[in-house]
Amino acid sequence: MLAAAKSGASVARLPGEASDADGPNDAAAADAPPPRSYAPEEQRCGLIAIVGKPNVGKSTLMNALVGQKISITSRKAQTTRHRITGIRTREETQFVFVDTPGFQTKHSTALNKSLNKTVMGAIGDVDLILFVVEAGSFTLADAKVLSLFKPGIPTLLIANKLDRVHRRGEIAPWLRDMQERHPFAEFVPMSAKKRDDIQRLLGICAPYLPQQPWFYGADELTDRSEKFLASETVREKLFRFTGDELPYTSTVVIDKFEEEPSAQHGRFMRIAATIVVERDGHKAMVIGAGGERLKMISTEARQELEKLLNAKVFLEVWVKVRSGWADDAARVKSFGYE
Repeated sequence: MLAAAKSGASVARLPGEASDADGPNDAAAADAPPPRSYAPEEQRCGLIAIVGKPNVGKSTLMNALVGQKISITSRKAQTTRHRITGIRTREETQFVFVDTPGFQTKHSTALNKSLNKTVMGAIGDVDLILFVVEAGSFTLADAKVLSLFKPGIPTLLIANKLDRVHRRGEIAPWLRDMQERHPFAEFVPMSAKKRDDIQRLLGICAPYLPQQPWFYGADELTDRSEKFLASETVREKLFRFTGDELPYTSTVVIDKFEEEPSAQHGRFMRIAATIVVERDGHKAMVIGAGGERLKMISTEARQELEKLLNAKVFLEVWVKVRSGWADDAARVKSFGYE
């Protein structure tokens, strides 16, 4: 489990003009000193699902809320494929965020059915839902996600990417229209890239969480293993370097994840990963001319993993073709999808 390096009324809340954060860690640095010890009866803790259609910024929001990157991001739709748990402890409150895949309505492969099942499971057992949409926009895909919500779970409308809205006067009528679509507990227009907006959102979420002992230690960031994070890191770089050329069904499997003694490096990790694609043409695309694209994917993944794992990393990445794997339920499960 990854740990940190160191330890209202239903109204529209319009943010001020906060400066852009340089990164998720800056949001964490803006907090008060590490929280003091709280007795169990003083603690507040709960599950918060981050839900929305593909590509509305759910993973970026998750990383900013946690204060460190634990969920991969890219411009490719449905980058997130698993239920990712991110943990943020601030004063007496522990926020347990659940980043979910974007709900897919265009395809019905075994992979997409698995991802949609993950979304459905996440929104059924949480204390609060953050429904993320692009500020000023509401599409049929958004409506499909909204229709999944069960009554009784408070839902905040997160109008993300507010910084891209040029006419702020258009937001108020849009918010009124959204209130007619669903009884949202609160509206939160914001940008996940703005530090002040993230701090404000944490403050808004806290009262919705029940008073109960924390689920995790105060310095823990996620319940996902380092091996899982290694797989996700390679997959992120794969999508970053292939863009829309490569079908989203490509995935990454970790074949080896071993820590070896090293007097020189303190911690040394040997990792072997396989990129799985569906066609020979996709394999050639990933490898690139003279192997250059695969080399770039591997190099950037290794560099990020060294920071994430605080270790020297030796990373080998291979590419294999498994035709039709995304529509084979057994193979989808064998690759780690629920």
